[in-house]
Amino acid sequence: MAVQQERKMETDYGDPAVTGGISVFSQEFDEVYRYDGDDLGALYTPERTSFRLWAPTASEARLRLYPAWDSPDYEELPMTRERCGTWAAEVEHDLQNTFYTYYVRVGRSWNEAVDPYAKAVGVNGDRGVIVDLTKTNPERWTVEKPQLAAPTDAVIYELHVGDFSVHPESGIRYKGQYLGLAETGTRGPGNLPTGLDYLKQLGITHVQLLPVQDYAKASVDEIRTATGVGKDQYNWGYDPKNYNVPEGSYASDPFLPALRITELKRAIQAMHDHGLRVILDVVYNHIYDGYIANLSRLVPGYYLRYKPDGTFSNGSGCGNDCASERPMMSKLIADSVVYWAAEYHVDGFRFDLMGLLDVDTMNEIRRRLDAIDPSILLLGEGWIMDTELPAERRANLLQAARMPGIAHFNGELRNALKGEVFTPEQPGFISGRAGLEREIQTGAAGSIHFNANIRGFAREPAQTVNFAECHDNHTLWDKLAYSAPKAGDAERRRMHRLATAIVLTSQGIPFLHAGQEFLRTKGGLDNSFRAQAEVNRLDWGRRAEYRDEVEYVRSLIVLRKEHPAFRLRTAEAIQRHLKFEPAAERAVAYTLRDHAGGDRARHLYVLYHAAADKCIFPLPELGEWQIIFGEDLTDGVNCSSGKLVVNGIGMIVLAVW
Repeated sequence: MAVQQERKMETDYGDPAVTGGISVFSQEFDEVYRYDGDDLGALYTPERTSFRLWAPTASEARLRLYPAWDSPDYEELPMTRERCGTWAAEVEHDLQNTFYTYYVRVGRSWNEAVDPYAKAVGVNGDRGVIVDLTKTNPERWTVEKPQLAAPTDAVIYELHVGDFSVHPESGIRYKGQYLGLAETGTRGPGNLPTGLDYLKQLGITHVQLLPVQDYAKASVDEIRTATGVGKDQYNWGYDPKNYNVPEGSYASDPFLPALRITELKRAIQAMHDHGLRVILDVVYNHIYDGYIANLSRLVPGYYLRYKPDGTFSNGSGCGNDCASERPMMSKLIADSVVYWAAEYHVDGFRFDLMGLLDVDTMNEIRRRLDAIDPSILLLGEGWIMDTELPAERRANLLQAARMPGIAHFNGELRNALKGEVFTPEQPGFISGRAGLEREIQTGAAGSIHFNANIRGFAREPAQTVNFAECHDNHTLWDKLAYSAPKAGDAERRRMHRLATAIVLTSQGIPFLHAGQEFLRTKGGLDNSFRAQAEVNRLDWGRRAEYRDEVEYVRSLIVLRKEHPAFRLRTAEAIQRHLKFEPAAERAVAYTLRDHAGGDRARHLYVLYHAAADKCIFPLPELGEWQIIFGEDLTDGVNCSSGKLVVNGIGMIVLAVW
């Protein structure tokens, strides 16, 4: 706290005379200096480039043009102050591949910073670059994308660009790079498909990439990566530096500013060509360092939230919270998201710590994306977190009803499935803990307000993202090692299968962590954001070792796709067609009746059974039941007595045709 206070006192918020005495922290500042134009940043043509910077508290602003990313030489041009505190300059010749920054005087300080709207940057993101974006398009670059009729038809698969290909047996040439996502025909141990071919074979619909927005040098130094001396560097990428530019450490050459753009586009196009949509994990809730970031250099005091004592609001735990409720920060976020959707043909966005952003900004993003493509998914971590913003304005799951078309990660179902994530030894429904049947029922019903006893946060099923593991916390397999220490390997595998089965048959949007399908392990490490690549990488040898587990997950995805009853689109349809049936402790049973969602089966019966003991369950008298999934767990269906005999942990699905 003392360090924060000392640094705060050094901050110069500008000469009050520049803004007529209006404080940068005031609502009046927002009203006077809000700028709604669409020309912020550098607008390039071969004939001229127009620059516009929003910096109301600056008394002077200059444009610096550099010949190279590391050149000490520059040409400095004056910028003219115009409406709403913007500064403009125009250069009447071709600036393609020229590096640039802004140099502003705020009070007594001169600050140099990268354009917040920069579309390309040099190595490590310290200078913007003028590029002709039309020349960054790969040879094949189309607006066509795989069809998605409804959000609940999605099956999301989260992966890290580096993790996906860096394993020595991945068979992928461009290890740890965007291009590795685009390779086909690759094979690994057991001569089994890896990479893009593997993803297509698995049956998922969406690949969700951990952050690829340019992130801080302190996390991964692009120079060290490019020169080979930093191959041991690793980070998840939640340290944003330049919001509109791809991270350079995943490019084949980060010294070529346009190349990272082209290579990410190639990866996206390749995934589209293989029937996969692409979601970007985006980080707009905080910046890497609130004191030295470009935003703080250009308009100190504006873009971040502050406590009454003048220190940063820190609900993120990353040192600062972005003030998304302020018009120009909200505009920057929305403009950035729309840019990625339009320029990179991105199909969805996952918002890191979305509960720290504000409801109005999220709804504005949804509105603007709907104008481009209503099928673009919006999902985020709607955790209930503390920040310097009124509780009712926070975009968390308590406000889900006010944010239609935006989904929240279902932490309640995750914790019910495997136990609380911050208590490794605590078991969940799958691993022996009784009394969680209601939470599992809530998740199975899409976390909607199903009835007086089963109430979730979602207004519609498309607002819940169901998952058992993600990049955060222990993998499901590692969690079971802590929470079910007495269980043998075979029993833990049954538990693991049951968790994934519940995720893929519950109403809502299912989400898988890369490698979950072959029992991914990080050796017991729960927060591997900067661990060695050997800890984080996808182990393609393990994929071959546990190929039966992969096949089980693939068959679950097939089951979900073949039966629209698991993908109901409205809360009303769930309430009409889903009925919970009698079940024993540590079991949940329900039926999906009357051709739910247009299903070809007249009725489906689903049983989640978490007990290792043999149990007998009564079946509703709706016709002749046939086993369509989980036959290995039962002695069969006794149609005459209407009873189902179950042996051990797992999921069974029956159908009446």
